[in-house]
Amino acid sequence: MENREILSIKQRFGIIGNAPSLNHAIQVATQVAATDLTVMITGESGSGKESFSKIIHQLSARKHGKFIAINCGAIPEGTIDSELFGHEKGSFTGANEARKGYFEVTDGGTIFLDEIGEMPVETQARLLRVLENKEFIRVGSSKVMKTDVRVVAATNVNLLKNVQKGKFREDLYYRLNTVPIQVPPLRERGNDIELLFRKFATDFAEQYHVQPLSLTSESKQILINFPFPGNIRQLKNLAEQMSALELERVVEKNTMLKYLPSRNNQLAVLEKEDAGLNERDLLYKVLFDMRQDMTDLKKIVLQLAKGNTNINTVLQDHPQLFNGVMDDKKAATPTTPAAETSLTVRQNPTPTSYTPPRPTQDNQPIIITSDDEYQNNTYDIDNMVEVDEEEESLSIEKKEKELIIKALQKNNNKRKYAAQDLGISERTLYRKIKQYELDE
Repeated sequence: MENREILSIKQRFGIIGNAPSLNHAIQVATQVAATDLTVMITGESGSGKESFSKIIHQLSARKHGKFIAINCGAIPEGTIDSELFGHEKGSFTGANEARKGYFEVTDGGTIFLDEIGEMPVETQARLLRVLENKEFIRVGSSKVMKTDVRVVAATNVNLLKNVQKGKFREDLYYRLNTVPIQVPPLRERGNDIELLFRKFATDFAEQYHVQPLSLTSESKQILINFPFPGNIRQLKNLAEQMSALELERVVEKNTMLKYLPSRNNQLAVLEKEDAGLNERDLLYKVLFDMRQDMTDLKKIVLQLAKGNTNINTVLQDHPQLFNGVMDDKKAATPTTPAAETSLTVRQNPTPTSYTPPRPTQDNQPIIITSDDEYQNNTYDIDNMVEVDEEEESLSIEKKEKELIIKALQKNNNKRKYAAQDLGISERTLYRKIKQYELDE
């Protein structure tokens, strides 16, 4: 395809940039548009995948038909079949009348299924039937209906890995992946980053009635070198913030650095060590590591109390637990021989208003035989109950289940608000409730 044809398509659909990988993606989209093949668009979130679905539709013979873009991850699992394929009156609670689904409404047009990897497995089977036989059945009906719809799918995850994990149907994967289009991430597009920033800055300058921003050579280089994990969406947000807040219209190096987020070193290390984990998994790992440190501290205190070890050995064997605590060298090195072999208990009298705690069945920190022993500090070390000797569970699934139960209890089992508290979609919460058998 000649450069002027690609340029014409860019102007028509508002695509900015000259990166070779971007031009190649446009060329593939243009060539496949004239056919009726199913297309799979892959690329990171915010990289502009929906623009390519519009190119395919508008350059096809279906351009006069309807075009509908659907985010599969935003539709709850319990209603996605009804949304896509329709339902009959009375087929489920709240179905007061029959409703047409998207595949029926867009007959003769194009459906763009974004985040196809989030589609439930049961719905995947229905979609496969549409792709292979051009037929579907409404929810609550037994009547087979026909539709002539072109499907363009998109994903920001590795679907082949999901296939291997059993989360995505293999037959559907190969049926959708007839023609793959890879949309490049913004960080791989070089000078396109500056071109996009200037376009956004001009648009927002007009919107806010200010002069457009301009970049110095240093700030331009910083912008181009930034990885932009949020891709075009993040760049546009950056341009809007600076256009609205900055009084100086020439963006210097320090100004640019002020708006670009800095990376937390600890999180960067965790991400390197735990490649493939999502943000929630990383957070769980940090919390579990903290709990494990607390468990280790409890065991150490108990060993010191029994005289099985001394404080110097503890400090040498577990330096990571005491960083910044024993700054005073004298505090870390006892001067008396007795202190090296046993733990000295302070003989502070207990306040008269204080009642020593009694153990309960559910929570037994340390068993003390009598109040007199507590008041006189005469502890029977051998009869102490060791707390948390059992290694705590580091199961992410177990902790996730606990969080879901707490969120449901807090919101009186209202799943919409529980999902908001958990920071997940309602559809994901439905799936997790079913997975952990919490719907009883």
